[in-house]
Amino acid sequence: MNNDIPPADLRVFCAVVRASSFSKAAEGLGMSPAYVTKRIRILEEHLGTPLFHRTTRRVVVSEAGERAYHWAQRILDDVDHLVEEVGVTRREPRGLLRICSSFGFGRRVVAPALSAFAAKYPAVQVRFEVFDRLVDVAAEGFDLDVRVGDDIAPHVIARKIASNHRVLCAAPSYLEARGTPRTLAELATHDCLVIKERDHPFGVWRMRRGHQEHTVKVLGPLSANNGEMVVQWAVDGRGIILRSAWDVGPLIAEGKLVQVLAQYRQEANIWAVYPSRLNSSAKVRVFVEFLESYLAAA
Repeated sequence: MNNDIPPADLRVFCAVVRASSFSKAAEGLGMSPAYVTKRIRILEEHLGTPLFHRTTRRVVVSEAGERAYHWAQRILDDVDHLVEEVGVTRREPRGLLRICSSFGFGRRVVAPALSAFAAKYPAVQVRFEVFDRLVDVAAEGFDLDVRVGDDIAPHVIARKIASNHRVLCAAPSYLEARGTPRTLAELATHDCLVIKERDHPFGVWRMRRGHQEHTVKVLGPLSANNGEMVVQWAVDGRGIILRSAWDVGPLIAEGKLVQVLAQYRQEANIWAVYPSRLNSSAKVRVFVEFLESYLAAA
């Protein structure tokens, strides 16, 4: 039996899975429903198993179909990489783009950017995940990590796409009750709200003043692995936080937070991190350039 499966049939199959409909998939592909039905039937014959449960209103992926969808996406992604690496259409972004980032920055900044990107590049399918830990992009199968922070491992390629730094700030109510710290050492006597996020050491704040780096160990009554929650605690007057300017800048402008020890800052630029083997990928390159422009205009 001929076990060769055309990539075109896998693309049709994936389109039906995403649409949960033969007719909607056909419309999106610019094909007739009859042709789509025929290609799925041939694919099922090749695999020797039904890929969908069909009802009068929709199609539902079978258990075998779920496994086939997983493999089909991987195969199509490899085909797209092949085309990008050696084909004449390598400059045209297409295929599946796997992106990750941290919780807060991912939700507040990267997700809206991806929405705009998807509208401009409909041939690229994006899978976006957020984590509270450092991700090994190559080992975990990601094409790109949008990362806040300057600690970059030497085995990956990183491109700085925006400048950013972290600042110390607290609510006016907290500073009225506890006083404003005048030196970095005084932070040890204050309630500090610690964020355990990705690769940041817990309770250790490394700050720069000019060209000198200083480290202070801080403690406080509240800590979390989600920056958005900790920022809200700071607004509530619960303590001092160290947070990115992109996040607290609007709150400082509104007077809900006040910057303290303004002569100190922590560099935390925004980077695109990706494996070296994907350096020439059109979809990665185009998204990195798009995100860089998006952040510059924000």
